[in-house]
Order: sequence, then C-alpha cells, then structure tokens
Amino acid sequence: MAEEKVILGGYTKKGGAGIYQAVLDTVTGSVSTPLPYVTGINGPTYLALSKANRLYTVAGGDGVGGVAAVDLNGEQPKILGSVLQPGTSPAHVSVDEDRRLVYAANYHEGRLNVYAIQEDGSLVATDEAKHNGNGPLPEQDASHVHFAGLTPDKRIVVVDLGNDTVSTYEVSAAGKLSTPTVFKTAPGFGPRHIVFHPTKPVAYLLGELSSKVQVLDYDATNGTFAVRQTLTTIPTDWTEHNGAAAVRISADARFLYTSNRGHNSIATFAIDRSGELEFVNHVSTFGDFPRDFAIDPSGNYLLAVNQNSDNGTLYRRDPVNGTLTTLAINIPTPETVCVVFA
Repeated sequence: MAEEKVILGGYTKKGGAGIYQAVLDTVTGSVSTPLPYVTGINGPTYLALSKANRLYTVAGGDGVGGVAAVDLNGEQPKILGSVLQPGTSPAHVSVDEDRRLVYAANYHEGRLNVYAIQEDGSLVATDEAKHNGNGPLPEQDASHVHFAGLTPDKRIVVVDLGNDTVSTYEVSAAGKLSTPTVFKTAPGFGPRHIVFHPTKPVAYLLGELSSKVQVLDYDATNGTFAVRQTLTTIPTDWTEHNGAAAVRISADARFLYTSNRGHNSIATFAIDRSGELEFVNHVSTFGDFPRDFAIDPSGNYLLAVNQNSDNGTLYRRDPVNGTLTTLAINIPTPETVCVVFA
C-alpha cells in the first residue's frame, strides 16, 4: 500500500482542533478520517512544510497574530514557539529553503512579514513591509496582502487583493526587503494567489473578486509582469456571488486548477505549449466554500476542502486529460481551509 500523509489546517472557532492529519491510500484511492494532529495553536489556517520537516503555520491570539513553528520529526509534533505582534493573524505563509526564511502575508494588516529560521527550526522576525492603497470594490477598502512566495528567480512575489497589485521584492540572505517593483492589475481584479510555470517565464494570477485567472509573462531581468490572457473561472451565466480562492498547477505543467467559493467547484484548464490556458470543465466540490485544495505527490489525486460545510472531497486526476473523477465527498474536515501533502 502506498500511503501519503495529508496535513490539514483550519479555524478553531467552532470546535475545530486546528491541525489534523490523514492518510491517502494511493492504491485504493481513499482517505482516512482526519484526526487532530497539532493542538494548542489558535486558528492555524495556512500551513507551509519545510524540507527539514518543520511546519510553519498561521497563529493568533487575543489581539495578536503571527507565525508558529512546529517540529514534526519526533514521535509527536512539538510546538517550537511563535512570533506574534499586535494585530490580526496572517492569511498565508511560505518557506524559502535557500535563505532559510519564512514569509507571511497579512490580509487585514496589509503587511508582508519576513522571519529567519533558526537552527532549532524556530523563527525570528527580520523585516516587514506595509502596503497602502485601495480598489473600487467594497472588499478593497484598504491593502489586503493575500499571498507571499518565491518567483522562479528567488524574488518574493506579494499579491495584494485590496489595491490590485502584484509586487516583487529582492530579499537579502539576512531577510531584508528591497523597494518592490509593482504590477497593477485591472481595477477590481482582486488578485489573491499566483503560481508559476516550472519551465516557462509565465505566471498564473487568480483574481478572487473578479473570478478570473490571468496568464502573465514574467520578466526575470526586472521582476515585472505583463498580461497575455484572461479567462473566467465560473460559467458566464453564473450570477450569484463567487470568490475564486486557490490555484494549483500540475507537476508536468499541463493543467491548471482553481477553486470557486459560491459556484462551489473546481475549474480545470489545459496549458498549451506557449503557456496559455484553455478551459476544460467544472466539477462540483459537493460542499460549500472550497477555500483550498492540493494535488498529491503522485499527481493522481486532488483533495479539496469545503470551509462552510466541513467536508473534504477526493478526486482521481487523469494525468492525460486533466479531468477529475469524484471518489469521496464526505471526508470530515472541521473548519478546514488548507491542504498540504507531506
């Protein structure tokens, strides 16, 4: 039996334990019932796993927010501590293996935070950048930094839903940020997350507020972007509320997937040789508000989690045509909003 470990992060507002673990059996195509894995962290809604098998997670408390570090190398997970500051919790975290840094995107504070990973895996704050500005929609009253991660050339790319920008920062080995280069989307695009093609200078930017995905040409000489293609993630006749959430690319870069909260679906797109997209189809997530999903390491499965209905949905993924076939729709995932395959 081939088993893959799944780590799930979520809220702790309605009795959720926070971080759960489960096992995906890639032979039978089934997921075990998720069980509490790391408790004692308030609202671990986004997770990033380092190669050293340490988990970095969103953390919060009474009037403070930041990132916690958890060592997964022992028989039981060990919380190494957290770095918190006044304000709210971040929305996204990521790991920079080469520079041994962690980045946190703080939606409510409009802020990027940088932390250095210590020898024991714990964190120390090194720098932060505060964003400003706003957009035309009610949700864009101020800066809302929603994602911070690496570009292929190791800059930091920061996606700001509130002011319709994508910023690229140089970052030093000590975790200090430069002045960014800023790309402006169309007003109201509401960018949320971005992924890069593994071999082409192309990125895929997901707009939460517009329910659109854009193909961007990326210029590594100066960290700038240019729009090449824009597609909708929902049917053209969908008139109810929708917010696009997560975007993932298959390891072979032949397919792109996005989740729709409202339409409650996963949208599949084929990627052609130039990096452009062609819509394939929608599949239901059989739940409400699919905030996150992930493709497993084998590439044969996709697991989505529905925040409001507390259920996960497992699909078999066809690597040839990219289509998803539903395998299970009732996986219990209390308040879960993040999926990580270990």
